[in-house]
Amino acid sequence: MDLLTHAVMGASFSAVMASARTQGRESALATRRYAALAGAGAGLLPDIDVLFQSGEDALLVLDYHRHFTHALAFVPVGALVAALLLWPLLRRRLGFGLLYLCCLVAYLPHPLLDACTSYGTHLWLPFSQEKAAWNLIAVVDPTFTLLLAVPLWFYLRRPQSRAVAWGLALGLAYFGASYLQQQRGEAAASALAQSRGHQPGQLSVKPSMANLLLWRSLYVHDGWVQVDAFHIGGTVRHYPGESLPLLDAPATQRLAGGKAERLRDIERFRVFSDGFVVEDSRRPGFVGDARYAMLPTRIAPIWGLEWPDAGASTAFVSRHDFTPAMRGEFFAMLLGRDLPMPLSVAR
Repeated sequence: MDLLTHAVMGASFSAVMASARTQGRESALATRRYAALAGAGAGLLPDIDVLFQSGEDALLVLDYHRHFTHALAFVPVGALVAALLLWPLLRRRLGFGLLYLCCLVAYLPHPLLDACTSYGTHLWLPFSQEKAAWNLIAVVDPTFTLLLAVPLWFYLRRPQSRAVAWGLALGLAYFGASYLQQQRGEAAASALAQSRGHQPGQLSVKPSMANLLLWRSLYVHDGWVQVDAFHIGGTVRHYPGESLPLLDAPATQRLAGGKAERLRDIERFRVFSDGFVVEDSRRPGFVGDARYAMLPTRIAPIWGLEWPDAGASTAFVSRHDFTPAMRGEFFAMLLGRDLPMPLSVAR
């Protein structure tokens, strides 16, 4: 999730913890506010892993983002680190025991919230390398953030307010609604694949940007990845998407150009992308992660690997172009309307 949502979530849980520990005291509201500040900081701390970068290894940040700092086993340690960092600022406002508890309940939701997205989070380290990706919410979802932020604002202003409890309940209900939408999307995607005579492998359905109405489905059939979009409202409407071959061994060797380092980087990227690696048909030589695109019907990866020239080392490239024409297509699908023409034909 985005940093703002993590901060708000951490502040909410931390404020509740402080209120429970200081109930009835005159200074309870002030303590609640300082606890919320601590919770916001602790809620952001797991993403310090984005600083694990190297000028000589472009993929290092991919290897370690949402890695050990997001493991459930690391939560008590991460909370202690957060408390030690915040102690010089808050030692006159919060006892260390309360500060640690506030950091603990703020740190824990961060990896769980990230696991609800599709990126992949190493929740189970050091016991398993399996990544959790529950595909319930987009990385940025303003509706979910507001459901938490508005009640928190009232909770930090009024001593008797219980608004934050309503906010957390609404957030939980939002995930419940997302799960129901996801199940409808998976059923529609499975039925569509069967109607095409496909045997779908690695089928996943995930929400598109900032909503629970327009969903992107991906599955693999016969070495090809197929994407489609579904508007899931009162009825389910299908928008046909594109298909591309997954990057096979000959294509990998061609792109690596006989260089062992490039070959290793492609294989590392394949692991990061859960196998959904393609060569972008619109940009030859660009090895992308087919799981993500700006439009749910396209296979135009928003990030991937590229080599500017024959002797260059691997570059990790991020692309987030969203032209007016693309915005028009996206909002037409979001509203369940007809498109001017089919974007692609399924294989």
